[in-house]
Amino acid sequence: MKKFTIFFAPVLCAIIAGCSNNEKAVVKAPAIAAPSLMAPFRFHKLVEVSPGQYYDVLSWGRGAIDTGSFAILHSDSSGRKYNTTTGDLDGKIIDVFNTDMDADGNPEILIQAKSTDTTKYVNVYAFEFNNNNARKIDFPSLKSSKANYRGKDNFYIQEGKLIREFPSYTGKGNEAKPTGGKYKLQYTLSGNEFDIKTLVKDSTLKEEQVVQAAPKKKEITKKKTTKKKRRRR
Repeated sequence: MKKFTIFFAPVLCAIIAGCSNNEKAVVKAPAIAAPSLMAPFRFHKLVEVSPGQYYDVLSWGRGAIDTGSFAILHSDSSGRKYNTTTGDLDGKIIDVFNTDMDADGNPEILIQAKSTDTTKYVNVYAFEFNNNNARKIDFPSLKSSKANYRGKDNFYIQEGKLIREFPSYTGKGNEAKPTGGKYKLQYTLSGNEFDIKTLVKDSTLKEEQVVQAAPKKKEITKKKTTKKKRRRR
């Protein structure tokens, strides 16, 4: 029994050593960093609307970082057509959205930029593309909720519509304080104009919609006229 134990021990050690030598350490592949843009370019996002239809959105400019220009490069790879849409840029591009709010089959490209204007806080550049033709759509400014607005917008697409949320403030200038409530607006497209609907007004977000009442029409009353009788002489 002792001889067998003495013989078995070296063999077992050799097997264990062989197994350990065959095991290789797991080496994790290094994370591939996103390629940095070469000056004067500052932002780039690729939007694929459909197979073969690509929109590269870029911003560029040397010198001041709060102004520059943007370009929308449309690549129709199947038709081998390429078009460029450019414009002046106020601020820094935050994000780019692809929608079809009027459901006409023509995509809309929306560029959200952080504005340097402390009354707007955000700029939205909107274009609708019909094949290779780009049509600019003016984005409406805030009206009724402007007094409570101090920026910090959150834009996103929900069921094909553009949703905008921002916290509500009370007070003026540096004395303005958040109320704890939020505004939630819904943007849709009709023709060449945006329609705005208030879903939540200065309250915590709720699922139900707060619909603004339409102004009542004034009733027009006609004045009764009476004919004067002529006196006989």
